[in-house]
Amino acid sequence: MDAKAYSQFLELERDHWWFRGRRSVYFGLLSHHLRGQRPQRVLDLGCGMGGFLEGLSELGGEVFPSDISIESLDRCRERGFPDGVASSGYSLPYRDASFDLVCMFDAIEHIPDDERVMREVARVLKPGGRIFVSVPAYQFLYANNDRVAQHERRYTRGRLARVFRQAGLTVERNTHSNIFLFPVILPAVLAIKLLETITGKEADSNHTNLSWPIPRFVHSIFAGIFAAELPFSKRFDWPVGHSIAAIAKRPE
Repeated sequence: MDAKAYSQFLELERDHWWFRGRRSVYFGLLSHHLRGQRPQRVLDLGCGMGGFLEGLSELGGEVFPSDISIESLDRCRERGFPDGVASSGYSLPYRDASFDLVCMFDAIEHIPDDERVMREVARVLKPGGRIFVSVPAYQFLYANNDRVAQHERRYTRGRLARVFRQAGLTVERNTHSNIFLFPVILPAVLAIKLLETITGKEADSNHTNLSWPIPRFVHSIFAGIFAAELPFSKRFDWPVGHSIAAIAKRPE
């Protein structure tokens, strides 16, 4: 990921509505799906600055951060998670069947060969272990924010399901997320892309859709709107939305 994006994420992850909303939805969905089970060993693969580590430690037992960036692992250490390991994801430095749960929160879209990474994830999962993945949706929405974050692609639910299946994993949940704000996000992103096409210039890499100045109370409202989808997401998979959240299992 671009150094600017890392810096921006570290600054915004506590208060920005997008970070707050996805933590509420993803942890709520994962907790509901586990139905009281506490995974004893959890790998946060592509952990970034560690924004999900504390939540994972509440959900399970030992949490191990892993990222390609040494700077990210330094930040995780400052958060109280010193056992981070630098890894590209193609060759994880863990034994077979090491983890009960692997999470990739908006991580796999950064990796050129997603199928290779998923096979490696399947290797380190225990039989019956699960992986949780969140990704940005719809390639036609690929825009400046994706370029700054160095995304290789955006996904459909079908493509993500194929990545799971080709690694020998069984898909258990595959739902869109960020549902209620999607009607606002969609035309805004398309307008920006149209403007770039007309002017022939890409947007300034110093500014993304996360860097727009928004009053604190608006962040709280948007975070609440994002989180409001959770009661429904516990019951069914949404067919459209700005992101995708999925859970797959390694067969027993």
